[in-house]
Amino acid sequence: MSIKILSESEIKQQKNHSYEAPPILFANPKNLYQRRAKRLRELANAYPLSDYLLFAANVVEAQLSILEKNPLPKQTLENLTGIEPLSGKNLKRNSIWREYLNEVLYEIKPKANEQVAATIDVLEKTSSAELEEMATHLLSQTFNLVSSDKAVFIWAALSLYWLQLTQQIPHHSRQENAENLHHCPVCGSLPVSSMVHIGTSQGLRYLHCSLCESEWNLVRAQCTNCNGHDKLEMWSLDEELALIRAETCGSCESYLKMMFQEKNPNVEAVADDLASIFLDVEMEEKGFARSGLNPFLFPSQEA
Repeated sequence: MSIKILSESEIKQQKNHSYEAPPILFANPKNLYQRRAKRLRELANAYPLSDYLLFAANVVEAQLSILEKNPLPKQTLENLTGIEPLSGKNLKRNSIWREYLNEVLYEIKPKANEQVAATIDVLEKTSSAELEEMATHLLSQTFNLVSSDKAVFIWAALSLYWLQLTQQIPHHSRQENAENLHHCPVCGSLPVSSMVHIGTSQGLRYLHCSLCESEWNLVRAQCTNCNGHDKLEMWSLDEELALIRAETCGSCESYLKMMFQEKNPNVEAVADDLASIFLDVEMEEKGFARSGLNPFLFPSQEA
């Protein structure tokens, strides 16, 4: 990975005082959940699949409620700096994530339809060992080993845990080179989508992590999966507005959505990606595979 979290000594050694856009942007947890839930409810009024967008909003609001009522205590962590210090595959996670899962299920159950309620019942009866096994599969990106209905809840709890972990590590970073930026430099997870920013980072593209919610900079006109520069194309279902486009790569035959804050400052990485599912259908019909992960859209389990 080519973006490194810096230690205090490395920060002091940096002598470049001119402004540079930070390679990594860390989320403000409360603000992130508030914005996401609001955007999901806005999109539910205007897009198909409104019931699922409202379900996603309920999950996000549950995450916010748990964040406020049961914040993560200070963790004793090793190797807080360097490359992927919070690696989802390697970090020894605290069992508090299972508390978060139980609390998410408790918050959602009164609002659940019959299908969701059945999934909640199954998860409530699942042993700790089985939950940990499913979490390990998801964090190892073997998504097809966990049913998608369970994965949404497990990931919501894991993400709430990892998001809070990012608040306990140093927030200074340095880009070492422009290679291997297709995974999160903080936790190693896949991006949801990318965002072209406005404001102090005007015009810069940041990929948004599906697990720890951090964002990392990647130059535009470069494939987010294979780093290729040629055979890139942009697609949109609405050329006039083009708030959301899919960047496809003919070299690795993958795609990831790109969103533009200048078109709408309220656009949100997870919510708008979920609402634009018909763009996914279009890309898959053209033979491209999604290179990212939306926490509300997991691949189906193998038969």
